[in-house]
Amino acid sequence: MSNNDTTTNQNAGANRSAPSRRRFYIIAGAVLAIALIVGAIPRYRQRQLSASDTKELAVPIVSVVSPRVTIPGSGLDLPAEVKSWQEASIYSRVNGYLKSWSVDIGAHVEQDQLLAEIDVPDLQQQLDQAQSQLAVAQRSLQLAKDTNTRDQELLKQGVISPEEAETQATQESTSQANVDAFAANLRFLQQEVAFQKVTAPFPGTITARNVNVGDLITANNTSMEMFHLQQTHPLRVYFRIPQEEASNIAAGQTFDLQVGAESANTYQGKVASTSDAVSPDSRTMLVELHVDNSKNQILPGSYATVRVSVNVLGKLLTLPDNTLIFRGKNIQVAVVDEKGAVQLRDVRIGRDFGVQSEVLGGVSESDKVIVNPSDSLVTGAIVRVASPPASSARK
Repeated sequence: MSNNDTTTNQNAGANRSAPSRRRFYIIAGAVLAIALIVGAIPRYRQRQLSASDTKELAVPIVSVVSPRVTIPGSGLDLPAEVKSWQEASIYSRVNGYLKSWSVDIGAHVEQDQLLAEIDVPDLQQQLDQAQSQLAVAQRSLQLAKDTNTRDQELLKQGVISPEEAETQATQESTSQANVDAFAANLRFLQQEVAFQKVTAPFPGTITARNVNVGDLITANNTSMEMFHLQQTHPLRVYFRIPQEEASNIAAGQTFDLQVGAESANTYQGKVASTSDAVSPDSRTMLVELHVDNSKNQILPGSYATVRVSVNVLGKLLTLPDNTLIFRGKNIQVAVVDEKGAVQLRDVRIGRDFGVQSEVLGGVSESDKVIVNPSDSLVTGAIVRVASPPASSARK
């Protein structure tokens, strides 16, 4: 074989091996790219998972509880004030000296019954003088009438002038005015003398006697109470119901009344009226009960409690105390919405039941309230509710 043939064969072999190398390189590159991609995917997923975990860890996880609606199981015992049906401090209307007294403390008296009598010598003298003055004025009036009648006849006959007749008519009018004045003064003095007898304005019990025979009595002296009178049948009992229960109280309802700290006696009281207004100081409404006391078993001023039964009380909305946020003057709770956003709400707190408190407003039973909220929690913050959520206040 010549050299030319050999060279030709070598060139042909080289031309045939060049595409094979290119395919090899392409296949090798593809395999390498696939290997790189396959190796990068787990790392990418790992980075994505790590970023997601970091983002989730940045969102606080909170436990929530919903306000619990309950009905009090034992009712309420509210302090009450027992007062007499009516009472009066009895003073003197006249000056004098106490002549006698007829009743002492604890005595049951009837209306207009004599309690005491006052000796009024000065007033009696004024009365005698007024009677004499009235008698003189009446005689002068009669004389003036007779004279005026005579002068009117003489005037018709032309014996006296019209001026003289008019003078006598005026004298009669003046005498009549004097009689009226003296009669009015006499009636006044008679009424004053009648006050020397001190009587009871209504039936009741004498609870105080502050005078003795011979004491100087001064009229209308409010610092000198002669007697104190109380009507104890029936009795008025006052108590205050919390604002949230005020709408459940109506006239005609009956409540149990217990008198004394450990009294076993229970009395029935009927609602007579309410103040129909809530006091801005205590947020309570005043209720008046009427209680029968025909046997005088209850003493006015006694300590008493009114039992408000369960069927009168409304529903209670309670939250655990560890949901409350105390910042400034207002009490707040943190409520989480469906998107996980926090909203701080002001709430009004009622009665404290130990680990729970009554909520009077600000949340509803469907709200999710954060338990143990952090001090840095603000409105608009994003949180994640723990699963499962914390149970409600039943624990």
